Amino acid sequence: MNTIIRDAKIIDSESPFHNQTVDILIVDGSIKKIGTSLPNTENATEVKLDNLHVSQGWFDSSVSFGEPGFEERETIANGLDVAARSGFTAIALQPNSYPIIDNQSQINFVKSKANGFATQLFPIGALTKGSEGKDMTELFDMKNAGAVAFGDYNKSLENANLLKIALQYVQDFDGLVIAFAQDANIKGNGVANEGAVSTKLGLKGIPNLAEELQIARNLFLLEYTGGKLHIPTISTAKSVQLIKDAKAKGLNVTCSVAVHHLALTDSTLEGFDTRYKVSPPLRTEIDRKALLAGILDNTIDMITSDHNPIDIEHKKMEFDLAKNGTIGMESAFGALLTVLTLEKVIEKLTVGKATFCPEISGESQTIAEGSKANISLFNPNGKSKFTKENILSKSKNSAFLGIEIKGKAYGIYNQGKLVLN
Repeated sequence: MNTIIRDAKIIDSESPFHNQTVDILIVDGSIKKIGTSLPNTENATEVKLDNLHVSQGWFDSSVSFGEPGFEERETIANGLDVAARSGFTAIALQPNSYPIIDNQSQINFVKSKANGFATQLFPIGALTKGSEGKDMTELFDMKNAGAVAFGDYNKSLENANLLKIALQYVQDFDGLVIAFAQDANIKGNGVANEGAVSTKLGLKGIPNLAEELQIARNLFLLEYTGGKLHIPTISTAKSVQLIKDAKAKGLNVTCSVAVHHLALTDSTLEGFDTRYKVSPPLRTEIDRKALLAGILDNTIDMITSDHNPIDIEHKKMEFDLAKNGTIGMESAFGALLTVLTLEKVIEKLTVGKATFCPEISGESQTIAEGSKANISLFNPNGKSKFTKENILSKSKNSAFLGIEIKGKAYGIYNQGKLVLN
């Protein structure tokens, strides 16, 4: 599909056209020409949108769908369409389906389901069989099938020796281990951040220590073994400092933070609304500000929506019993612009490709003539309230309902396809 994107301001520090408003001619999936008032000689579809900005395609490092097994929550087909309309050209799919994505055939299944979509799907293979934390999966087979990393979604590995062996083993094929950090014994039956709010509401608390102790242990293991470790969705001020210190030592560690931890705090729990029940839990304003500081000084490498659809039967129930998780792709860009600058948001939504998907980050992603067109389209201006009409997912469990957001994602151009809202 040949396309001309008209009057688009390019936000791409690597591009020679950074901060310039230009036309972009895309022919056969590649950028053929960039300039002003380009003639439409290729019978191209013309895209002209209000206050249009473009950047390199956004990447989300933690997305859950449901299929196979939990199609009532989300299918791969609809999930990838949601991702595209939310501005994401690539996502890393978590293995928390039914069955768990813990072998080569499951990797092949989800990849085949994702064929032909504008948004690319990169599967994460489970680190342990059934994500039960007991026996390591066949990591090399899954890597050969297309797994980009290995981890058990929102489950911390209690067996330190198993994590040690995994970190050693994946070095043979440059694999990436994901280690969610929450000590299950310290967490206990906790359902919310341990602090003034949980005490006031009578909810069992999860102390910051549950996360920080596990991160400290995992970083010690990484220092011993070498290899590559990714710590997802950190949530506390001390976690930021621990990772900052580890990076100063030269350890090969990356980390992410979820949008909701940058924009919300545990004060939202006052109404016992289970849409705000997430893992790790929403923390205090002190932690939120420390996470934002970690973004600004690049201790935190990337931002994820941590999109996790949950059906209404498992969400609309007592707070103690409801499942953790919020959908987040549709609201991610707009929510981030309320707390960060546009340039920093774009940086943190694009940089993760280098960690998770070196095969696509190896291609030229820069918005320049001759590059493959992998582009997110958006408007950074304007304010609106995020409502149910903005939700494209099958599940509606958004923590951002009723919250004011800034700007909007228009869609993407990728894989030779244009997808717009």
